[in-house]
Amino acid sequence: MGQVPTAVVAAGGLVGGYGVARWTKKRPLGGAALAVAGGVAARQWAGKVGAPKAAALTGLYVAAFAGSHPLAKKVGAWPAVFGVAGVVALASWITESRD
Repeated sequence: MGQVPTAVVAAGGLVGGYGVARWTKKRPLGGAALAVAGGVAARQWAGKVGAPKAAALTGLYVAAFAGSHPLAKKVGAWPAVFGVAGVVALASWITESRD
């Protein structure tokens, strides 16, 4: 069986982390889901595109998480989370397809 595409892992981590935090009402649990998926994505990126690009994509993942909070105040929580997840997924897909 093949590996789950990194774009899916990263986007799933952002959406899943928020979903877990919201539905369990335990932010640390959502943060753990976000961190685990981010770690898996970072490891996959490093193996596919090398350390410098993996570091950039991991930075984008963290920035997307942080940026979703102020964005949520303008567009709502779920639209913000889906929006930043889409940006990270697209960046991951483009980066991996060019290597």
